[in-house]
This record gives sequence, structure tokens and C-alpha cells, in this order.
Amino acid sequence: MLARPWRLPVLALSAVILAGAVGYRITEGWDWGDCLWMVLITISTIGYGEVEPLSQAGRLVTVLIIAGGVVVVQLSIQRVLGLTESGYFRQVRELRFRRVLRRMHDHVILCGYGRIGREIGAQLQLENVPVLVVEMDPERRQAAEDSGLRVLQADATLDETLLEAGLERCRSLVAALPSNAANLYVVLSARGLEPNCRLIARADSEESAAKLRLAGASVVVSPYVAGGRMMAATALRPLAVDFMELLAGSNCEIEEFRLSRDPLLLHNLPGRSLAELELGRRTGAMVIAIRDGGRLIANPGGDVTLQPGQLLVVLGSKQQLCELRDLLGEAVDMVETMGR
Repeated sequence: MLARPWRLPVLALSAVILAGAVGYRITEGWDWGDCLWMVLITISTIGYGEVEPLSQAGRLVTVLIIAGGVVVVQLSIQRVLGLTESGYFRQVRELRFRRVLRRMHDHVILCGYGRIGREIGAQLQLENVPVLVVEMDPERRQAAEDSGLRVLQADATLDETLLEAGLERCRSLVAALPSNAANLYVVLSARGLEPNCRLIARADSEESAAKLRLAGASVVVSPYVAGGRMMAATALRPLAVDFMELLAGSNCEIEEFRLSRDPLLLHNLPGRSLAELELGRRTGAMVIAIRDGGRLIANPGGDVTLQPGQLLVVLGSKQQLCELRDLLGEAVDMVETMGR
């Protein structure tokens, strides 16, 4: 459909070229190559000179070709101007962008590109994670595009926007809109469309955080609470904060491995305890903690056995974590990156 506006100018130009070549063939008796060459240099006004001296009939054909070329050029210019005014080129860009969206997978949908959204986008870019920003404000959209991010200018609270953003294929969705009510709408819409999607939402108060959790948010973060805790941790445990900053500048990651609740899948492992599995020797990754329900086992020993539904907190490089994921196989239900 979008290619149809070019059909008339192309057909008109083809007709002029073909008619001119036929005219030279009849009047001058040249071969088809010379005829087409003469038509092309005439229409393009290159002016290399005649292939051979023209007869009176040949000169008439040349005049007609020049006149036809002028008409075709004017028609083409008018058509391009008309396409520009009708938004044709904008539609082409949007069509290409929609095709890119359909190919995106395992990406993070970032709803809102305010002060919090900009920091989130920058951190995800450092991790080389594909990001799609959903933003309505034109200035914020331009700021996101200037930062090298893909932007879908649409209302994130609408179901069709989330579906277009690839909610069913994304790694997670971050609701960082400035309004608590808007974030609540986003979480409600996303949870209704994809019950298993990981949803992270911003909240400015405890009351909003509680409502977002009830709406289905996997994690609710308050910038003020998180900032206060970080400042307190820096004051009380500076070495721990320095370690996290050091980790951010390395090639290591901390990932959560959620074990399946199906006991049969765990029985397929080559061992049940950490000593039997020999995770450190076989993969190089280190299990630094195990969360079993509400209980946290820090620095677990080799006698600790794996149980259905446990959460393994593992430190290692990307390659080591991939090897661990392959070793555990079907026993893992979900993998989440905690930090880097």
C-alpha cells in the first residue's frame, strides 16, 4: 500500500524511455543498446553527444523525449511534495519501527523517561540490555532517542500500547511514570495481560506501594526509601557498598535461580547437596546464599541440600552463570539478574 504512490512516476518514466528507444530504432535504425543510451543521456541532460548524427526524424524524437522527461520530472516533484504533506514518509518510518518492535524479545519495557527513568535507561544500557521506552511527552521522547534508546510514543496505561511494546516477549516491565495512579494502571494492565511478567513499579508513598503490590507488582521501589537506605548503608557499612560498586565495574553478576517446585525435576540432578553437585568446581560460580521460604542461609556449606522452591543467589561471570544454568537444566524455573 505504501509503495503505490511511486507507481505512476515510475510507469511514466518507463514509458518515456521505452517510447524514445522505439522512436530511435525506427528513425535511425540503431541497435537497442545505442537507442537506450541515447534516451538516457537525453533525459538526464548529461550531454555526452549523439551516438551518431541524427536525422530530422531523430531530432523530432529527441524533442519529444525532452518534453516527456520534463513532464515526468514535474510529476515526480509534485508527487514527492504531496507525499511529504500527507505524512507518507512518517508512515514509512513508523512501519519500519513497528517491524523492529515485533522482532524485539527479552527486552525491558521502561514506562516513563523522567529523572528516574533516565537513570534506569542508562544503567540498562551499561548492561547491554535491550530497552524500549514508552513515553508520551515529546521532549522526553527526544531525550530518550538522543541517548540511543528506542521509544514508543504512546500511553503506557493502555492495553494496546503494552501489547505493541511486546509485553509477552519482554524480560520485565518497569513502571517509572511520575504519577502513582498511572503506575497503578500500568501494573493492572500488564498483570491482566501477562500474569507471569515481572513488574517493577515506582511508588512515592507506603500507601501507593501497598496498592501497587495488591495490583500485582513483583517489586515496588520508592526512590526516597531506596536512597535513604543506601545513604544509611554507606554510613554504617561502607565496605559493603564499595563492594557493590566494585561489582558494578566488573564482568561478574549476581543472579537468582528459582528452583522448580516439582520434586521430580530436582531428582534428575546428578546430586542433591551442594557438595554432590560440585557447582564451584564444575562451573566456577559461587552460591553465596539460599533463600528457603522466609529463611536465608548465608554462605551455605556443602551439606546443604537443594529443596523444591528454593532461591539460589549465585555470584559469577556470565559464562559461569550460563554453565550453571545448563547444569541445573529443568530444575530451574526462573533466572533473575540482581546486580552487576
